[in-house]
Amino acid sequence: MPSQDENILIAVDGGNIAGTLVMPAPKLPGVLFVHGWGGSQQQYLARARQIAALGCVCLAFDLRGHAGTRPQQETVSRENNLRDVIAAYDVLASHRLVDPASIALVGSSYGGYLAAILTSLRPAKWLALRAPALYMDQDWNVPKRQLHRGDELLTYRQQLVMAADNRALRACAAFHGDILLVESEHDQVIPHAVIASYLEAATQAHSMTYRMLRETDHGLTDEASQRAYTTLLLNWMKEMIVGSTSGLPERRKQDSDSKLGGQTRRNLAENG
Repeated sequence: MPSQDENILIAVDGGNIAGTLVMPAPKLPGVLFVHGWGGSQQQYLARARQIAALGCVCLAFDLRGHAGTRPQQETVSRENNLRDVIAAYDVLASHRLVDPASIALVGSSYGGYLAAILTSLRPAKWLALRAPALYMDQDWNVPKRQLHRGDELLTYRQQLVMAADNRALRACAAFHGDILLVESEHDQVIPHAVIASYLEAATQAHSMTYRMLRETDHGLTDEASQRAYTTLLLNWMKEMIVGSTSGLPERRKQDSDSKLGGQTRRNLAENG
């Protein structure tokens, strides 16, 4: 564990003697959780507590249009929600215990899309994306719900998108940190072409760890899927944050994880 020195004077017999107080470095990594469309911070608190136990300061929050501000869902835009993410990031990064140079962003679906864009606006060291969504750059200030009308978005997501043509992908192309990209085998919202677009964009990443969760849907709507993703995320965080990765060569991993069966929990579903 890194340490820091503090020079002190020790009072004794009316004078002072010099000393050096050696302490663990007080700054800890920060982890920001960004939920998907239709989700809330409640879905990520259990994971946040497990990652906090690794020695991190975690923040989960509700995007506007969700939880207590759900009535705004009809009018909230990507710009509004991106401002939410920026505001939450700034609160986390300014916390007295957080090292602003060691921030991890964890986003799912729509939250993954926003987290990817955030890397172009705020510094981040790690980026974990589960089934990240993808949207056309046009109509940025249109209410997000309206983006799903018609077949245009569905068609867009079925094709490989170049980084130069999409804001989130451009951000990934410029990101130099470590990335975890997780795909669901039976994702009914985010097709493989979207995942492939993110993979192709992240050419400058220090590392790219790709995983496919077998027999899972987009919202991870059963207990086994939730456990599989939690285990995967926690292990990656341990490697990135707890384990020393300095000096390791750049690496690109493309593997897959399996899961066991479980009971269905439909209230966990998120939409892109």
